[in-house]
Amino acid sequence: MKISIVTLSYNQRDFLREAIDSVLQQGYPDLEYIVVDPGSTDGSRELLQSYGERISQDIFEPDHGAADGLNKGFGRASGEVFGFLNADDFLLPGSLCRIAEFFQSHPRCDMVFGNGYVVDAHGQNLRHVRARDFTVRRFLYGGTQWLQQSTFFRREAFRRSSGFNTENRTCWDGELFVSMAQMGATVGYINADLAAFRIHGASISGTGRLLDAYREDCRRIFRQIRGRDWRVTDDVFHLLYRVEGLLLRTGSRLKDPAGKRNTA
Repeated sequence: MKISIVTLSYNQRDFLREAIDSVLQQGYPDLEYIVVDPGSTDGSRELLQSYGERISQDIFEPDHGAADGLNKGFGRASGEVFGFLNADDFLLPGSLCRIAEFFQSHPRCDMVFGNGYVVDAHGQNLRHVRARDFTVRRFLYGGTQWLQQSTFFRREAFRRSSGFNTENRTCWDGELFVSMAQMGATVGYINADLAAFRIHGASISGTGRLLDAYREDCRRIFRQIRGRDWRVTDDVFHLLYRVEGLLLRTGSRLKDPAGKRNTA
C-alpha cells in the first residue's frame, strides 16, 4: 500500500531535519514523500536539496498559504493513503506500518485518527492526545479531539472533498476532515501513538496568537454546515462538550501519571 506524505516547509530549518528524518527513517517500503516550500530564506531549501532523490518531489514555488501548499502537494501525490506533516513536527517510529496495516484490515474505513503528543521546542512531552469522537456535530461544538499529524485518509476520500480551503488560515485540517465526513467518509481510530505536534514561539497554531481568526473560521464553518449563525443555546452545547473533554483528560492523567510515550 503506497503512502504519500506531504510536508509544508517555510523557514523552519531548526526543526526541518528532524521532521524529514522521522518520515524517511520509517523504513516503509512504498513511501512517496513530497515537500512543499514556497520560498524559505533560512537555508531550508538547501537542506531539502541535500536529501536528493530520497525526497520524491520538492515543490519550490510560491503559494497562497498553507492550505494552498497542501493542495499543490496532494495534487501531485499518487499514494493510496495520504498524510501531512508540518516542518516542525515529526512522526514516531513505526507509524506508517501501523497505518498501512490498519487500512488493509479495515477496507471500508476512509479516515483514521491515531494518538500522539504535544511537545515543546526541544521535543519534550507536554501533553498526550488520544483521538476520539470525530463527528460533524462534535467538531462544530468542540466535542472531539484529534492530532492532525496522526491522522491519515484514503486518496479517494480526499478527491471526493473540495480539498483544503485556501481562505482558512487557522484550521484548514479540521475543515478538510469535517468536509470528508460530510461526504460520507467512514472514520476509524487506532490506539497507538503515531506523531508529535510541536509548540514553539513561531508556531502558527497552538500558541493562541491567532485565536480571533480561529474563532472566526470556526463560526464560518458552523454557518456553512448549519445554515445559521451561532446562538446562545449553542454556547450551552459547547460548554457541555468542554466539560466532558476536561473530565476525560483528567481521567487519562490519573491512569498515566508519568506521561510516558506509548509506542506499543
